Amino acid sequence: MIGAYLEFIRLRFLTMLAYRVNYYSGIAIYLINIGAQYFMWKAIYAGNDAIVGMSMTQMTTYVAVSYMARAFYFNNLDREIANDIRDGSVAIQFIRPYQYLLVKMMQGAGEGLFRLLLFSTPGMVLVWLLFPVRLPSGVGVWLLFLLMLVFSFLINSQINILTGLCAFFLENNEGLMRMKRVAVDLFSGLIVPIAFFPAWAKDVLELLPFQAITYLPGAVFSGYVSGVSMGNVLAVQAFWCALLTAPIVLMWRTARTRLFVQGG
Repeated sequence: MIGAYLEFIRLRFLTMLAYRVNYYSGIAIYLINIGAQYFMWKAIYAGNDAIVGMSMTQMTTYVAVSYMARAFYFNNLDREIANDIRDGSVAIQFIRPYQYLLVKMMQGAGEGLFRLLLFSTPGMVLVWLLFPVRLPSGVGVWLLFLLMLVFSFLINSQINILTGLCAFFLENNEGLMRMKRVAVDLFSGLIVPIAFFPAWAKDVLELLPFQAITYLPGAVFSGYVSGVSMGNVLAVQAFWCALLTAPIVLMWRTARTRLFVQGG
């Protein structure tokens, strides 16, 4: 049975490979975003060696790795699930001999694996050549970062699944999906590191799962977080990954009795 789920990873990877030109052009878009962020922060840092304890080199590294990490953990599972619910095709999934949500997670993993190998990796090499990025020298930091990337993917995918399942209860959750995307980019620290938020905002964001998607892995990779704190941030990710499983299971069980088809 495990082999069947792994097959979904392979199939989604091959599907993405067929449209790889879109992602090669996406590398250029991400480079532009990173460049714009770099020059913006360079202006902000003018005359300052560090702000809130983060040096300009660390900030550049944080921005670069955060955008390249986003290429890995980003997916459209929320939209895929919502479309399946709206056209009624999800009803067929109820009678098939596999777990629908687990299949979606595997498909997202296949997409993420494609992005990691053919997008994030070559993109990071280009960023390293173009901008003053300082890569970690310790193997342990790289291994921890890769593990944290897996948790980033899982947490982001869980939030996407929860958003997609809301289509069972709403006639149209398009607005919710757009709000979720903005919330993830902003509150995860992709646009502005959480360390730069006001104290009250930081206290609120630390109670939400978004920081575990971008900010914590980026802080570890850039060297802003080190030592014993590295284990703490990994624990935070594991906590949210486990906690988000409960509402997904509850929503899925409840939603199965509320299916109605809007068209098709």
